[in-house]
Amino acid sequence: MKVSVIGGTRGLGYWIACYLKDKNHTVTITGRDSTAGKSAAEAIGVSYTPDNQKATYESDVVILSVPIESTPQVIKDLSPLMKKGSLLMDVTSIKEEPALLMHKYAPPGVEVLPAHPMFGPRIRSLEGQVVVLTPLKKGKWYPLVVDFLESEKVRVLVTTPEVHDRMMSVVQGLTHFAYISIAATLKRLEVDLKESRKFSSPIYSLMLDMIARIVAQNPYLCYSIQTKNPYINEAHQAFLETFLELKGMIENKNQEEFVKAMSSAAKHLDDIEASLGRSDKAILALNTEIRILKDSIGQEVGLRHIYSDKVHVGILKDLSPDFLYLKTNKKVLKLKTANVETLKPAELFNWKIRNLPIKTYDISVIFPKTSNPYLIAESVANLKGLVEAEVLDIYQGDQVPSEHQSITIRYQVQDPKTLKDVEKFLKGFGGVIR
Repeated sequence: MKVSVIGGTRGLGYWIACYLKDKNHTVTITGRDSTAGKSAAEAIGVSYTPDNQKATYESDVVILSVPIESTPQVIKDLSPLMKKGSLLMDVTSIKEEPALLMHKYAPPGVEVLPAHPMFGPRIRSLEGQVVVLTPLKKGKWYPLVVDFLESEKVRVLVTTPEVHDRMMSVVQGLTHFAYISIAATLKRLEVDLKESRKFSSPIYSLMLDMIARIVAQNPYLCYSIQTKNPYINEAHQAFLETFLELKGMIENKNQEEFVKAMSSAAKHLDDIEASLGRSDKAILALNTEIRILKDSIGQEVGLRHIYSDKVHVGILKDLSPDFLYLKTNKKVLKLKTANVETLKPAELFNWKIRNLPIKTYDISVIFPKTSNPYLIAESVANLKGLVEAEVLDIYQGDQVPSEHQSITIRYQVQDPKTLKDVEKFLKGFGGVIR
């Protein structure tokens, strides 16, 4: 299909354009900055135009990914230009106003599907992510979009624009506001965060990471979410009142009321055992990664950068809480520990097969006639570091003892050092190298 992403030169729009391009759709992105737009288009192999109107009437699907405050006007300008039978979507964090405007201004025969991907452009896969759809009407495009998302293992949630915005006043409005408030408070107190982590429990460190994830987002987007959602003020007011009530209990040393309030809040958190389990898993995953790295010092490891997907292979020389040092063929790399993940042995092996030269060798071994050559070759192929192995020739004749056979095995390896392992294995299997 021909898909235009209005505002696709950066952020979530850019991510969507990349993803749809990889799914073999013809993608056009638009943006006001022609230099940035051409650069972005070249980077992902799509088309760029500064003309939103041209991109709109030439496309089967138009996805609006512009700032929240710009969305209403962009909808008014572009919706009337949609061709009959096409699909108009938006991916903003507010749904009531965009949904009403798209339905008002889109011509007859144009389907409207307001959407809110509940993730940012840092993710690497759609699998397990949530996409909220808020259709006022369902047409022929609706099942196609749902089928596509579900085929990508997305969790699709269908609701009304009003329910979405009310829920976002808590999911985004309240939580982001609270996290930003904590970050601003830490700044006001001039807390040395690196030093504080030395005194912290894993929960504190994990909480700081979650706060950092929020405040590292586009501050203009966060401000727009806080000001454009009509239900957020109610959440802010409840938060302020609750904070003051709890603060009053502490100041008045009212233990009974504080315990009662905290216990009541805990009960309201639904399945608290499940929450504890999920947080325990998150902490365990962090600790496990560090333990694996510590155990790998002095050994060869493969490290994948979690954002670029680039793989570095070398000898892990040293490790600190913030950085690790990897010796490659060319130099020693200093990498942020938080930004890499360790490849599992099978992943590292497969990476080497795809990226490093493979060497082929033949070896002839004398075995009794009763030996199964193909079973021997299969056993060789299972050795660590072997890419594959096959029987090349079976010989019985004057050049080998009676009741024996010579088996020639061709095998492929990444590292020539594996040659000795193959010979040792065949001798241990009872063979005599020719």
